[in-house]
Amino acid sequence: MEQFDVYINTDKDTNKTYPYFVDIQNGLLDTLNSRVVIPLTPANQSDKSYPSNLCPTIKIENKNYALLTHQLTSVSANFLKKNEGSLRTSRDKIVGAIDFLVTGI
Repeated sequence: MEQFDVYINTDKDTNKTYPYFVDIQNGLLDTLNSRVVIPLTPANQSDKSYPSNLCPTIKIENKNYALLTHQLTSVSANFLKKNEGSLRTSRDKIVGAIDFLVTGI
């Protein structure tokens, strides 16, 4: 598992609201049986309900998703089965949102 990889949410009860999770945990901690993730939810560019510094818009397969940083959570590593690619190119947005969540800066 790589940091900033995106996984499809396979849970039928929540995958409409949160179709993806991005793994933000550093690879040095691969021996743990859990991963720290941030859910993504569908968003429109015109949707202003999410503060952009906390919930930046991320594009996956030409669709916009809001990174719900304030809903950061952990899941079992076994839950993350369907890798959809990487958000490494959005690293600065993701780390900036985490910084804002923790420090307010």
